[in-house]
Amino acid sequence: MTSGNPLVPDTLGLMPASPSAGGYQLPPPALQALVDAPRAPMLSLGPKRTLAAMVAMPPLPGIAEVAQPELKLAGMRINPRTYAASNFTFGTGISLLDIDTQQESAVTGLPEGLRVASLAWSPDQRYLAFTHVEYGGRNAGMELWLLDTVSRAARKLLKRPLNAVMGRGFGWRPDGKGLLVLLKPGGRYRAPLSDGIPRGPAVQDSAPGGGVKQLRTYQDLLKNEDDARLFEHYITTQLAIVDLSGKVKLVGKPAPYSRVVSSPDGKLLLTHTITRPYSYLVPAHAFGEHIEVRGLDGRTVHTVATLPLEEGLPPGNDAVPAGVRNVSWRVDAAATLVWAEAQDGGDPAVAADVRDIVYAHAAPFEGEPLVLARLGSRYAGVAWGRGDVALLNERWWKTRAEKQWKIAPDMPAREPELVWSGSFEDRYANPGRPVMRADAAGLPRLLLGPDDTILLDGAGASPEGDRPFIDRFSLNTKKKERLFQSAPPYFENVAAVLNEDGTRLLCTREAPAERPNYYLRDLTRSAGRQLTPLTHFPHPLPQLREVQKEQIRYRRQDGVDLTATLLLPPGYEVQRDGPLPLLMWAYPHEFKSSAAAGQVTGSPYRFNAVSYWGPAAMLAAGYAVLDNPSFPIVGDGGAEPNDSYLAQLVANAEAAVDEVVRRGVAERHRIAVGGHSYGAFMTANLLAHTRLFRAGIARSGAYNRTLTPFGFQSEDRPFWTAQEVYQAMSPFNHADRIKDALLLIHGEQDNNSGTFPMQSERLFQAVKGLGGTTRLVMLPNESHAYRARESILHMLYETNAWLDKHVKDARP
Repeated sequence: MTSGNPLVPDTLGLMPASPSAGGYQLPPPALQALVDAPRAPMLSLGPKRTLAAMVAMPPLPGIAEVAQPELKLAGMRINPRTYAASNFTFGTGISLLDIDTQQESAVTGLPEGLRVASLAWSPDQRYLAFTHVEYGGRNAGMELWLLDTVSRAARKLLKRPLNAVMGRGFGWRPDGKGLLVLLKPGGRYRAPLSDGIPRGPAVQDSAPGGGVKQLRTYQDLLKNEDDARLFEHYITTQLAIVDLSGKVKLVGKPAPYSRVVSSPDGKLLLTHTITRPYSYLVPAHAFGEHIEVRGLDGRTVHTVATLPLEEGLPPGNDAVPAGVRNVSWRVDAAATLVWAEAQDGGDPAVAADVRDIVYAHAAPFEGEPLVLARLGSRYAGVAWGRGDVALLNERWWKTRAEKQWKIAPDMPAREPELVWSGSFEDRYANPGRPVMRADAAGLPRLLLGPDDTILLDGAGASPEGDRPFIDRFSLNTKKKERLFQSAPPYFENVAAVLNEDGTRLLCTREAPAERPNYYLRDLTRSAGRQLTPLTHFPHPLPQLREVQKEQIRYRRQDGVDLTATLLLPPGYEVQRDGPLPLLMWAYPHEFKSSAAAGQVTGSPYRFNAVSYWGPAAMLAAGYAVLDNPSFPIVGDGGAEPNDSYLAQLVANAEAAVDEVVRRGVAERHRIAVGGHSYGAFMTANLLAHTRLFRAGIARSGAYNRTLTPFGFQSEDRPFWTAQEVYQAMSPFNHADRIKDALLLIHGEQDNNSGTFPMQSERLFQAVKGLGGTTRLVMLPNESHAYRARESILHMLYETNAWLDKHVKDARP
């Protein structure tokens, strides 16, 4: 759930744009309007599919809210006042929408200054539980509230605050008569205080014989024992069950729970508790843990596994831990555990016919577990239906191969039956995902019809763009029937299937000049009478309603087909107005086949959304925009994509530049390139290895790959086995060749793996020291994505000023 309320007036710290002024700056009014445009509510559909909660989404939070206190521990960011993740943004209102009558009802009893962090429906849809975040003084914390959907009234359910550090802090019991909650422990539960005096050095070691391990570069890690004790304090929770009257029953003693899930019959709890020793190298998700089944009194009735600390895995994106993993309840059985175990030690380099075995073990967990499947690649989850029907998935990253099997979990002797196999990067051939529906316990099950038919919800990727669909598919006969598919001139996506046979759908519908709205579609009615509007969200930026959008296609020099979205300002005519300054914004993707790389993405019929975050914002300043041009990096056959990264990157850019120039909408000396994260890395490389662009805008990127030596993006080879690739791909190594103007923007508190703020600081120093044209903007209190209104406005100010200075009126 997202959104937030400024705690201070919007204008705090903001000043008129001036190159020499300090503090936050304002972009031109046309760009300010994008930041303050009204946001559509978020819709949360109830499990019975007859009622939805509409959560109001306010403007961006102010810097005062984003700058709330924050602890950085074991890869997590914690607000010590609220005992919750510190990067919440919130909803500020709740109403209820009746799907059948299209009537929206107000809710009474909501707290003043509502900040909804998360919400969950009861299995019978009678209640909606939600958390309200209170910042004020001694009452600060995560409050649990309950909304009665019959009376349309909300009330505070608990006086004690939740602990939501490791999750949302609550979940419904399967019978809907109460909730399982994680409470902030009572009594003398106080955060440990450090006296600042070291007790000794922080020591790490490595023993021989541990094998080669791949260690990604993480941030916000524990640094010493003081950090470890603080981390332990904030993850310790008191498990409890609360009924609908607010009566609390404590379950066991406080413990460092990372995950707690009720069994489908509600009689047992699957618990994960974090164990020492902790690590200074990896975040909390790699720490050791006890996985146990407990009774409702908190006592352990079965130990599933005791997993060790994992400081790295074998090399490769298909590497997994060696022991028990992915432990969960089988949702269509009373209390049956399901998990996977690697048979190759978790090492993809080890030859093995069977990579994973999937096991099931039913309560009371006596005897040996049953084998559900033996897989030639990695287990990727199960969609449960009945005892004789479930769909199990496996995939192998190296080859992009994916398979789906029909299994009979109550009849393990029955051989799995192959339903589908292919490449998960082949979007055209993707059959869609099985439609799931909440059962009586609120748990997701396959929506099964006669003849074991299921419904498939797909993106409908095609050479004409995405056209979402719903298919009916028989698992027995393998016959498929198309029930619905989006058709021009609209883009219509199925948000939910409302009935058993797939003829009643909740859809979002949009067009280039029409904002997405929710509709009820009844396929049993005649074509012209199928749609009933549920919402009427107006265009957020009427002044940009007539933005021109075209999905264009062109070809790379080596024959790979490419696509992009070309956006032009309202009223622009190429013959009359001539070429415009243009901003190209991209993000490279790796592929294992040229055919998959050349597939069309997106749709020409989607809403022309002009967001403050993406490049389309510059349409308001009179620029043309080439959004999301294809930048595939292909490794056909045995070749790795990054072996020819630079050559393919340059070829992608040349093809895009050639196409916009050929169309007459741009000219070669007035084009800029930009991107965020891996797109920023791309931007710096293009400025280092081409003179195609007059300027670059690189946000929150990584530029020296030796600082991410155990892989990055899809590259799974470590630096020491692919040194030439790492060195060639690092634009920092070629900073002396960056001759065009480079704007670097980075959040000071970036916690994304690999994109340390130092990456931008060091590249700036290199380009500046080598006599290049560059500017570094470090945004206070911002992480990998920026949240504060002041930060976003300043980002737009910098972007606009940079483009105006170096691109808008540039000469050949």
